[in-house]
Amino acid sequence: MAKVEIYTKFLCPYCHRAVELLRRKGIAFEEIDITMDAAKRQVMIKRASGRTTVPQVFIGGQHIGGSDDLAALDGRGGLDALLGAA
Repeated sequence: MAKVEIYTKFLCPYCHRAVELLRRKGIAFEEIDITMDAAKRQVMIKRASGRTTVPQVFIGGQHIGGSDDLAALDGRGGLDALLGAA
């Protein structure tokens, strides 16, 4: 299965929604909290092509986007396909 990484911040409702979607589907993931870590935030921004909002989700190193992007990918069956392809 592809490595799943999600950049989050404390008390972010969109982050919570994305994390819950991953948990509900039983997907193992690495959560990277950038709340108090400017260095990790800069890494996220670089990896996400300048996007500064959280969450930012990566699957197999590929940038997926935020919470809405992850939900849309799952809704059209692309999340399972992407995880299974890796």
